[in-house]
Amino acid sequence: MAGSKEIRVKIKSVQNTRKITKAMEMVAASKMRKAQERMRAARPYGEKIRRVASHLAHAHAEYQHPFLSTREQIKNIGVVLVTSDKGLCGGLNSNLLRQLTVSMKRWDQEGIKISAVALGNKGLGFLNRLGVPVLAQAVQLGDKPHLETLIGPLKVMLDKFRAGEIDAIYLGYNRFINTMKQQPMVEQLVPLVAEKVSGETRHEAAAWDYIYEPDAQVVIDELLMRYVEALIYQAVAENIASEQSARMVAMKAASDNAGNVIGELQLIYNKSRQAAITKELSEIVGGAAAV
Repeated sequence: MAGSKEIRVKIKSVQNTRKITKAMEMVAASKMRKAQERMRAARPYGEKIRRVASHLAHAHAEYQHPFLSTREQIKNIGVVLVTSDKGLCGGLNSNLLRQLTVSMKRWDQEGIKISAVALGNKGLGFLNRLGVPVLAQAVQLGDKPHLETLIGPLKVMLDKFRAGEIDAIYLGYNRFINTMKQQPMVEQLVPLVAEKVSGETRHEAAAWDYIYEPDAQVVIDELLMRYVEALIYQAVAENIASEQSARMVAMKAASDNAGNVIGELQLIYNKSRQAAITKELSEIVGGAAAV
């Protein structure tokens, strides 16, 4: 059995660790509320522009935007991967990366080449370890997403799609469900798949048509660019809210586990101390009997 001094040192060390995890839990809880407010504020706009873009995909316009044209053969796929910059948030990033790995293995078996844009340090490290070409990156995004920071890396991917170097772009992120659940998502960003965006059938959406002013090309170009930007911003906002929620839950679990360890060590310390006292009493009684 370890000595009383060693056990006291271990107890003190675990107590210090619990103070850190408790502080991180409180900070994450504070940031989580703000992140959820931003995420929920962005959702109505994102859902609305999804529907408008979906209706536009079904409309018989005189101008066909590249984002609405499905390529006959998929040879190259681009991935926009949204992850956190820091760890200590449970299995949030690993669950997303595991799901993306399954998709990447399937694409590799089909002979499809993959390139990526990394939004977040964890995703960048993952792509570098796999040897996936990273076209652009944005790390240290902070606790609040800024669209001007995201547009640059995203434009690199979109330009390659317009040039025909990439045939489809997928978006990977964590969708916030509630504080205890975050769902990893890997969904197609462009070309626009109307049924997946709005949930409407082709018959329901076929009645949509538009009159464009000043002309179809200007309106559609601007609208679909806003659509892509809104989805990227929403994905980053969802991922930040998921990160803070997962970190709060992980740090609470760590604090609870530290409390359990302290209790076990305290019991061992008490037993060790009682054994030392008993031994001393036995020696005194034995000495007195010998006299």
